[in-house]
Amino acid sequence: MSPKPAAAGGAAVDALLEPAFLENATTQPMAEVRRLRREAEQQEVNLSYTRRLLQGRLDIVRRELQRRAEDDGRSLMDLLPEILSEKGRGPAHGLGRHQTVQPQSPEDYESWVNSLTKGVDISAIQTLTDAKLEKAARALAEAESDLSERRRGVQQVMDGLAAELGRRYRDGEADVAALLADEGRH
Repeated sequence: MSPKPAAAGGAAVDALLEPAFLENATTQPMAEVRRLRREAEQQEVNLSYTRRLLQGRLDIVRRELQRRAEDDGRSLMDLLPEILSEKGRGPAHGLGRHQTVQPQSPEDYESWVNSLTKGVDISAIQTLTDAKLEKAARALAEAESDLSERRRGVQQVMDGLAAELGRRYRDGEADVAALLADEGRH
């Protein structure tokens, strides 16, 4: 049995999710709190990107299993537009955050997603047994659930950091001119 892949986002996300992370932020200088918020935002974008990769693969695997069970004569290629559209999904559960950064090293996230289904080449899905597809679907669904939970945690950290920044401005502990100067450098 192959080892389980590391948690989504790895050590960088683990550090953000430590309970002491937000507690320590309240004692940091403004520039550091802003840097921490940007770091949390980057990790959230990375997790969001990875989640989209995971969901796409999971949708394809599940639809192939359904296609086989229904035996409706259409090929997976015929169904691809339907699979890739949002038609088959329920309502979005995300927080609708506007993303201002791109994922870092997208190839790393694709490798991580691929590692979830070792020995199951989804690019050759028609050759896979139902058992292998079901195993892949379980692995992808479990990883997606874990990743979503971690992503929600990172979003809570982002919200906590934003609240701390807002508190400092509201309480007069921060200078808007300094913020604009700092933001101009990033």
